[in-house]
Amino acid sequence: MILPKVRDRRFVTIRRGGTLTDPDHHLLALWAAACAEHVLGLFESARPEDPRPRQAIEHARAWARGEVKMMQARAAGGHAMGAARDLRGAARHAAYAAGQAAVVAHVAAHELGAAAYAIKAASAAAPKGESDAARRLECQWQREQLPEPIRELVLDDQRLRNDICWSVFTAY
Repeated sequence: MILPKVRDRRFVTIRRGGTLTDPDHHLLALWAAACAEHVLGLFESARPEDPRPRQAIEHARAWARGEVKMMQARAAGGHAMGAARDLRGAARHAAYAAGQAAVVAHVAAHELGAAAYAIKAASAAAPKGESDAARRLECQWQREQLPEPIRELVLDDQRLRNDICWSVFTAY
């Protein structure tokens, strides 16, 4: 589980009683898509014929541009997660990252799921004895991609939810 039991109002849009603006919601989706795409090759090398995770990432971006409805992005995310079900390791985590990125359109707090699964994918793909270094590098890369308007929000979210996200955001 990557979502807290109590929803953080910072990840609920203003029109639904929270404090999240639509532009920041879109930035969260775009960042999550970047995180997922960074490890997508780990899925595609295992299942080159399965387009579902790539399509989920494309839907996350299309939603942020206003080209698809939330329900379409959410459905694409579900299909990407379905692609993960019979896999293990890095390929599975990469597909879940893509699925989580697409469902940010529905629940903004899934942004951390995309990032956490991407870190798990990078770690799982690393040679024996190098998984911690791979995890740190992936986390660092992700943080470098954070747009300034959402940077502090995401970093604080990582701190608050690190324990339910397999401790992948532990600061080094």
